[in-house]
Amino acid sequence: MIRFVTGNEGKVREAREYLNDDVRQIDYDYTEVQSDDLAEIALHGAREAFEETGGEEPIVVDDAGLFIDAVGGFPGPYSAYVEDTLGVERVWQLAEREENRRAHFRCVVAYYDGENAETFSGAVPGTLVAPRGDGGFGYDPIFEHEGKTLAEMSTEEKNAISHRGRALAKFADWLAEQ
Repeated sequence: MIRFVTGNEGKVREAREYLNDDVRQIDYDYTEVQSDDLAEIALHGAREAFEETGGEEPIVVDDAGLFIDAVGGFPGPYSAYVEDTLGVERVWQLAEREENRRAHFRCVVAYYDGENAETFSGAVPGTLVAPRGDGGFGYDPIFEHEGKTLAEMSTEEKNAISHRGRALAKFADWLAEQ
């Protein structure tokens, strides 16, 4: 059994697609260190959650962000903060002025079991566009991948190409070898 530290049930459902039903959700508010490195943030959270929840079963924590090429990868690890303070529309307004609107979502899944600390990353490339679509959350309305924004995709379409899914697939492969 793996404990996935998140308050987001959608993330847990996606994890179960890759890890079968061996995933249990833990809603624990770990300290999020300030870093430009998603792996450092996720691994710190996994270690802290492992210790604080009794250290009996492995822990998985993920961290993700939107990285915009034209502005040096901003907002990156600070994506949630930027969304909360500026909002998706203002991020689009920033990107709209740029000739290069390429971006990517990146996710790092961190695993910790008291002895082993491993990270697995996944990314999905795209382009920032004017907001479209009614689905998804966060930056999904302004992130286009192969002609559709993530907000225009069904959950199944989005999960099939997601950055988190790509990281979880690598993690599942590693776990199967253990």
